Amino acid sequence: MRRVLKWFGIGVLGLVLVALGLGLHTWYGKPLRIDWFYTRVFAQVLLDEPELLSRLRLLERFGIRGHNAKLSDASLERAERMTERLRRDYETLLSYDASRFTGQDRLSYDILVHFMGRQVEGERFRFHNFPVNQMFGIQSAQPNFMAQVHQIKDRTDAEHYIARLRQFPRKFGQTLEGLRKRDELGIVPPEFLVTKVLKQMRDFVGAGVDANVLVTSFVEKLGKIPEAEIDQATRDRLLAEVKAAVENDVFPAYGLLIAHFEALAPKATRNDGAWSLPDGEAFYAHQVKSNTTTDMSAEEIHALGLAEVARIGAEMDQILRDHGLVEGSIGTRVRQLAESPEQLYPDTDEGRNQILKDYMRIIAEINRGLDDWFAVRPKASVQVLRVPEFSELTAPGAYYEAPALDGSRPGTFFANLRNVGEIPKFGMRTLAYHEAVPGHHFQIAIAQELKGLPMFRRMLPFTAYAEGWALYAERVAWEAGFQQDPLDNLGRLQAEMFRAVRLVVDTGIHAKRWTREQAIEYMILHTGMGRDEVTAEIERYIVWPGQALAYKVGMEKILELRQRARDQLGEDFDIREFHDVVLKNGSMPLAILERVVDDWIATRRAATPA
Repeated sequence: MRRVLKWFGIGVLGLVLVALGLGLHTWYGKPLRIDWFYTRVFAQVLLDEPELLSRLRLLERFGIRGHNAKLSDASLERAERMTERLRRDYETLLSYDASRFTGQDRLSYDILVHFMGRQVEGERFRFHNFPVNQMFGIQSAQPNFMAQVHQIKDRTDAEHYIARLRQFPRKFGQTLEGLRKRDELGIVPPEFLVTKVLKQMRDFVGAGVDANVLVTSFVEKLGKIPEAEIDQATRDRLLAEVKAAVENDVFPAYGLLIAHFEALAPKATRNDGAWSLPDGEAFYAHQVKSNTTTDMSAEEIHALGLAEVARIGAEMDQILRDHGLVEGSIGTRVRQLAESPEQLYPDTDEGRNQILKDYMRIIAEINRGLDDWFAVRPKASVQVLRVPEFSELTAPGAYYEAPALDGSRPGTFFANLRNVGEIPKFGMRTLAYHEAVPGHHFQIAIAQELKGLPMFRRMLPFTAYAEGWALYAERVAWEAGFQQDPLDNLGRLQAEMFRAVRLVVDTGIHAKRWTREQAIEYMILHTGMGRDEVTAEIERYIVWPGQALAYKVGMEKILELRQRARDQLGEDFDIREFHDVVLKNGSMPLAILERVVDDWIATRRAATPA
């Protein structure tokens, strides 16, 4: 018996050592299976990103939440480590024999090869950006994260919140390190960015501690916890610590950024295009390729934009004429309509609250009427909230925040209510369809809920696919009968015109050296948007080259593929099946989406009797 136990113990030890060796090899070497490699890559990214972990809420269901007390590392050293790991992982990925993969396995491989390949190609441009900018820089993104993402359900969550506030100096200091590196490389932000960021930061600090969003959102969240779970003395202590952290940690961190931008102001130039940056033409070519996931040139995209502006403008002109608006440009006449009293809400708190309620009513209405168009629906719900007031001046007109994976936070359509004059009623349906149903909420929430696919397939962003789908969704809503009022259809056409104009002005600014003012006038002429709103948009494109191209390019590809399927399948074409094919494979480059749709068409044709 003793000998048996001895050999049994040796056997168990051997198995443990083999398992340990296999685990270490999987974590540090080339995993034996490609799906193990996918899991490792995703896990390593997550473990490096505590803020992303908080956003996804993958671990909380297992009682693991220490990451919620940490902010992500923004240091140059960490960025260099990530770059080196990306290179190694890409080489490892390419070393697998892809000829053995079929079906979803091959699709997963090709999607990740494309994603990593684009990142490796763009390594030399990793400092060609402005991490502190008027739209989503750390000065607004970090407070937004704390207010919108960090959940407080008990005392531990509250203490984690305080711990994160105390880390603002570290993260802001790391961001400053990156800004100084860009300064050394001659990558200086444009003049308007410096001016607007300084105002945003000064206003953030100037409002004082008690009125600061980091304090008010904490109070709101703490107030939702039952009194029986946290006594008043503990609440008072936690609130005092939050205020102290804002006063002693957060505000000084902002002070360092403010000082940096004050010193930077004399150096800031017009810098209105990527062409003005080091190796700027190559950088913009990369941005075009990366954001559209195509090989289209800037010249081709510019020409497409001009053609679409003319086509959409003709349709808009007819609706405007039918409503007695015949004088002036398209933009002038749309603006006249948008400024009419019957199109506007009161410029009051009550008026803004009504806007949010009406967006929810529009979403609920269309959600009930899409059974003939969609077989798959997300389980996650969607809500409409106001963009935080401290950041709304320079924030986009709207954006979508994905739901938490554990169901604790719904998908969120954030509406910018800075100016009710920017929200004519005839455009509200289209915006709701784009950001929520059947737009971003359908596409992103459905992808998150997919089963049997590697996690990265549920999470990777491809802008042309995501924004192309959301713009396509606006058209689907019209086709499904939800914009029967000609003015609602004008709102749809205005939104599509907006995206077509983006093709012209983005390539105009970065490839043709248009001035900021030239781009602003062109957009006003054709869209009917207000000057302040247009200015914010043009400044967004200057700061974020190429991203605005993705919407219309993506939509055009989806429409092209749908028409191809209709032509080849005839009466066997089913719009519900087509939408399943597009949505149930997650985000992907447009060329791979085309392959997926072509495979579906071939399969359907093969299954149809001759």
